[in-house]
Amino acid sequence: MLNKSIIAFSLLSLLTGCSLDDDDGQNGAQGVQGTAGSNGENGTNANSALNINLIGRAVLNAQSPEGAAEIVAYQASKKWIYAINSSGDEAVVNIIPADTFDTAALVKDNEGIVTATNLASAITLSLNENTPGDANSIAIDANNQLLAVAMAATSVGEAGQIAFYNISGDTPVFIKNVTVGALPDMVAFSHDGAKVVVANEGEPNGDYSIDPEGTISIIDITNGTIADNALSINFQAYNNKQAELEAQGLVFANPTGRTINGNLINTTVAMDLEPEYVSISKDNKYAYVSIQENNALAIINLEDNSLELKGLGFKDWSNLQFDASDKDGGVNFKSYPGLYGMYQPDTIASFSWKGANFIVSANEGDAREYFFDASDEADCIAQGGLDYDAKDGCLAYIDESRVEDLALAANFDYLNNDDNDIGRLKVTTVKGDKNNDGQYESLYAYGARSFTIWDSNGLVVFDSGDQIARVTASVHGNAFNNNEDENKGDTRSDDKGAEPEALILGEVGDRLFAFVGLERMGTIMVFDITNPYDVKFQDYFYNRGLEPSADISGDLAPEGMTFVSAAQSATNEALLIIGNEISGSIAVWEITTQ
Repeated sequence: MLNKSIIAFSLLSLLTGCSLDDDDGQNGAQGVQGTAGSNGENGTNANSALNINLIGRAVLNAQSPEGAAEIVAYQASKKWIYAINSSGDEAVVNIIPADTFDTAALVKDNEGIVTATNLASAITLSLNENTPGDANSIAIDANNQLLAVAMAATSVGEAGQIAFYNISGDTPVFIKNVTVGALPDMVAFSHDGAKVVVANEGEPNGDYSIDPEGTISIIDITNGTIADNALSINFQAYNNKQAELEAQGLVFANPTGRTINGNLINTTVAMDLEPEYVSISKDNKYAYVSIQENNALAIINLEDNSLELKGLGFKDWSNLQFDASDKDGGVNFKSYPGLYGMYQPDTIASFSWKGANFIVSANEGDAREYFFDASDEADCIAQGGLDYDAKDGCLAYIDESRVEDLALAANFDYLNNDDNDIGRLKVTTVKGDKNNDGQYESLYAYGARSFTIWDSNGLVVFDSGDQIARVTASVHGNAFNNNEDENKGDTRSDDKGAEPEALILGEVGDRLFAFVGLERMGTIMVFDITNPYDVKFQDYFYNRGLEPSADISGDLAPEGMTFVSAAQSATNEALLIIGNEISGSIAVWEITTQ
């Protein structure tokens, strides 16, 4: 069995606190930040409470694996893994039995990485036989033995559907489609199986001539019967409150006021908000929805379907350190007063402590960039575009810039604003120029390079600070901040770092752990969050080759994860199942206590 677990550095386990910032970047007392530990050795696990071993691995569509295994789910009654496979011409779900694991087949290569497999798809569910479009998300309900698949329409702006299947028999049987909003990006069942909640992202097309509203859909299930219609919750009540929302820490980036391709753009708040991910509270009373690009969290009361929108504010980087440049020759950590991070969470999860609900977020970050077709540069500019690229087309909108291309106010005079400090860092252009004089008094980067625990008031309980960058730099040296599709270290330092994206919570023994997947590094960090006010970094593991300039190998770009309790596992131990987007691989890790 592969054990790529790394020691949990004791100094790094010191709690890092980060208080919710207001629009001016003011924030409360900063928690103690530990010093980075020395480089750990692969396979060392002496100080961790957990043993973490790779016991299962499958690769879907090995000839063209990218996109073959992104989102995964688990059916405990059959011990089947379900994985969305978007690597081919049609949308399918592959079903992989996970009832036995021949660990002897997982032979390591010279770098200690497993590229072999011991699991394979047994059933291929062809989604397009019953539902048109592309699959974005899947969820399984054990109460009624149902599978739900979020299917985006083939055309931008059209309503998507949730495809339901009965999975109680030998193979899934299609039940019905239920229409939801535009671009359903995530679907989740309530824990009691009574409701399905869908985040409909509603992204625009390339020239913003079509820009559907982001919405949240709720589908009731009564005595196992799925409702024919979904309830739609929109954000239209906030259309006249943009300034108020911005003051609370929301971000709005769009080309309002410009004429693009003959259309005068007027983007409302409801159009700009793009729901991303859903987590439902343990008591089934609330649905928490991340709205990534807008740096926001929506809270739905599932008892009366009322909506509350909360801005997540900004993270102050002045008392923390990270590497902001991909051109500075390796690990180069610095502090940057005046720089803030937009949390912009992708995956979120929730749990209960002392009867109160808490939300956990993986703060990936995301910019907006849209292109439309034009014949050449002259045609692009004539149609209101910003720039022309032969590959991508005419740039309609972008909210991203490198700092070196911006004029900075006098408070940034401590910087050279070049490749050796902050010049390469990508930041948003829609915030920071407070008096509209063309100079930026504050800078706002995408994501927070961390994971965060929030209370139900939207206040920060814990933030991992700069710990992700410190651990990866200590373990990997110059190979830290690698990209997911090449082995060239430091390439992501200017662009969201290791990029925490995937997230799942799971109980092992009597402890609750957060597993945080770093998309670009292909690695997983583990934190003990049993007490949200006493979080401890626990472990770090991976199955990804990092030899400089070598071909990429192993499991790359964790996109979706699901946790299996010991009681529901074939091994009678807890399992972490990971869908890896770039390698098209599904990795099954067994987690036991020491």
